[in-house]
Amino acid sequence: MTTSIASAATAPSGAAPAPGPPAAADPGRIASLITQLLVELGEDPTREGLIGTPDRVAAWWNAFLSPDDTTTATCFTESQLSRQLVIVGGMSVWSLCEHHMLPMHLQVTAGYVPDGEVVGLSKFGRIAQHFAGRLQVQERFTRQVAEYLTDVIGGENVAVAVRGVHLCMSMRGVRMEEARTTTVHAGGRFGTDPVLSQQFLTVAAGQWGAP
Repeated sequence: MTTSIASAATAPSGAAPAPGPPAAADPGRIASLITQLLVELGEDPTREGLIGTPDRVAAWWNAFLSPDDTTTATCFTESQLSRQLVIVGGMSVWSLCEHHMLPMHLQVTAGYVPDGEVVGLSKFGRIAQHFAGRLQVQERFTRQVAEYLTDVIGGENVAVAVRGVHLCMSMRGVRMEEARTTTVHAGGRFGTDPVLSQQFLTVAAGQWGAP
């Protein structure tokens, strides 16, 4: 298992901006390219079984690269919070490794310390799906989810942990099927309060069934 831990306070200055969501795809053009790929791989796109495959692949790419928007944040006023730690887990999304264009399965756990407001629970899943629907790397995905949540709650007390299975490592290269990669972004008190941080990591690991 590979583990990477990043603090919001240690982000490098002057870093290039992360790539945004892709532009709208042209399904017809994608289908044509898939047809060419099949030919180059020695296949016959007109044979039984492959008829319609380019169109189906193009439709999938178009849908995958058009995730739901996350712009509408739903927050609810709640004054009786007693400094609670809120953790939302069990979020499971698929993304694509930008280095090999192979799938990666990401289990996401997010936590925050609310201050006067709580975030609608369904929002967490939509945020994860939004940033997964593009060519990605797990490290960037983790940071993007954390930074978006930071904007939503209006504070730095946000932590995001992601556990990923990467087919670019499982089915190619070293072909280690049991390999897992864990990334953690800790902001605000999660980066300075070891008790709070440990509480979050314990819950996250428990939800993954990981030691």
